[in-house]
Amino acid sequence: MAERRPLLIEIGTEELPPKALQRLMIAFRNDLASALEEQRLQPVGVQAFATPRRLAVRFEGVDTRQADEQIERLGPKVEAAYDAAGQATKAAEGFARSCGVDVDALDSVETDKGPRLVWRGVQPGEATETILPGLVEAALGRLPIPKRMRWGSGEVEFVRPVHWTVALLGEQVIPGTILGIPTGRITYGHRFHGRGRRGIEIPEPGAYERLLEEQGHVVADFVERRRRVETGVRQEAERAGGVPVGEEALFDEVTGLVEWPVALSGDFDQRFLKIPEEALISSMQGHQRCFPVRGTDGQLLARFITVANIESQDPQQVRHGNERVIRPRLADAEFFWQQDRRLALGERLEQLRQVVFHRSLGDLHARSQRISRLAGLVTERIGADVEAARRAGLLAKCDLVTEMVDEFPELQGIMGGHYARADGEGDAVAAAIAAHYRPAYAGDALPETPEGQAVSIADRIDTLVGIFAADGAPSADKDPFGLRRAAIGLLRCLIEGGHDLSLREFLDTAAGMIADECGVSTEGIAEQVAAFCHERLRGYYAERGYAAEVFEAVAAVAPSSPLDFHRRLVACSTFRERSEAQTLGEANKRIGNILRRAEVDPQTRPEAVEADGEAAERALAEALREAWSVAGPRIDRGEYDAALTALAELHGPVDRFFTDVMVMAEDEAVRQRRLELLGAVRHAFRAVADLSHLPG
Repeated sequence: MAERRPLLIEIGTEELPPKALQRLMIAFRNDLASALEEQRLQPVGVQAFATPRRLAVRFEGVDTRQADEQIERLGPKVEAAYDAAGQATKAAEGFARSCGVDVDALDSVETDKGPRLVWRGVQPGEATETILPGLVEAALGRLPIPKRMRWGSGEVEFVRPVHWTVALLGEQVIPGTILGIPTGRITYGHRFHGRGRRGIEIPEPGAYERLLEEQGHVVADFVERRRRVETGVRQEAERAGGVPVGEEALFDEVTGLVEWPVALSGDFDQRFLKIPEEALISSMQGHQRCFPVRGTDGQLLARFITVANIESQDPQQVRHGNERVIRPRLADAEFFWQQDRRLALGERLEQLRQVVFHRSLGDLHARSQRISRLAGLVTERIGADVEAARRAGLLAKCDLVTEMVDEFPELQGIMGGHYARADGEGDAVAAAIAAHYRPAYAGDALPETPEGQAVSIADRIDTLVGIFAADGAPSADKDPFGLRRAAIGLLRCLIEGGHDLSLREFLDTAAGMIADECGVSTEGIAEQVAAFCHERLRGYYAERGYAAEVFEAVAAVAPSSPLDFHRRLVACSTFRERSEAQTLGEANKRIGNILRRAEVDPQTRPEAVEADGEAAERALAEALREAWSVAGPRIDRGEYDAALTALAELHGPVDRFFTDVMVMAEDEAVRQRRLELLGAVRHAFRAVADLSHLPG
């Protein structure tokens, strides 16, 4: 059995992209671990490290040598390998030569194509130190790096120039080069602290992160460094009397910027708090990677937290430096706010004529008019403020031509809401504008107001219909207009917003507008977009754990409203757990097969069936009429749970009917009556969903 030793690989670089650092670390760890597995080196106990100036992976143990590999190579057919005298032919000799053995060392084996020559041997394993540099380079070459660079006079490419490499197997250096740099045991710590600049000798892999921290002032473990960043930021914010404002991504990015995190607070002028807080937050986070501080009253404080990469002997000097840097950034945001307010949002409508939405779909001015009309139509149906929705739809894109949104694109919509409120447009209009891009991602909240949801719905419908008409559906790997995201957002607004609207009706309306105004053919587009949304709906419910057969059962009856689809699906999913569901699912399949073979499609409604014939037939007809008297009104009100509960009472009469009654009677009138009865049963269930899709 091969000896096992710990393994350490470190790639020392210039500053790596902070937003990509964690992704690179994970990819390097996973790829190298897979490569070692494939090479039969049995790696265990992997841990990855990453700082702005290094990527590293350590394994608690790997084999010092590959396991020997049993090899079996098939050669030519036996009949072609020997002549009539039993002498080896050139085919046999050539095969033996390719295996590095004499013909006498070959065996034969039976195959599905007859007996063939075979060579069985052992491929000795190579030493780990021999193959490892190549494995590391290959893993680095597969990292998700969109653009690589060269440095110096060499031909090596990587995301940043490489200055040192460490490769240790136990206490021994693995000889070789990685990315053109000789391997060794010397790493480097912080640029300004400790012994980092002179080099730190790593005696064995287990001492790696301890020596880096003690001698180099580097916290190599990304997770531990992030914990220190978050702890330091929160402690500084508490001392300032509040809590930090920052998404998880900002903590990750800051962690990718520092090797020795030191949190420091700073102040800024109170006058900047008159700027909308989203602009302040974007300015501090986006430009300076600072954390704003929110007070206990929920309002921003005139404080910020920054994370330095150095433990200064004069922290006050560092603090003042940070304040000097952040002040002009906030002054820029103040200037944008003041300049933009010199022109009312409504007065910017004409500027939208200069902004092309799509070469075939006109400018943003025309698009805003369409959104306004659609939002008004939606609001008429859902019973909200129609004029507010129309006005919000008209002004929704006006902030795209403001200086603030030009500087901070992520504030589109949000700043429009602030400008609208400052212009006296009213709360309903301002709130709708501010929220109409939501939901922007999975888990994002819907607009809070019905007017905001109406504008969001209208915006997405216009986008989907327009882009489908101009460019067609997105491909499997390209969706430049975010149509999948738009469709999911549209469906969420309709379903989670509780709006019982016919999607196809509004798609047809939007298609008519675009055809009339843009001269683009929209024939069949509404149908294509509806099908596209249907597939997104399938994924929406799959992510939420609904069974595929329940989705298909509801899809088979094609509800026009996504909210109605949802209500049916929830009811059907609950019904699926009942004991009667299996019986009635099988019965619906059987009914469908009988009617299909009989080539009939009875249109008799449940309340009109005749209670004639044999006892089981009469019993089913009477039970159907009684169940339908309860279920029918429930279905009309969208109470599908109650409707299916009532229809579940049919399971006994249906079973007895199929046991006692011959449907395809010789008497044509009797046969027709029984087929109509089965058709009425199917009609009753299909008023909710096609239960034949449920597992029997």
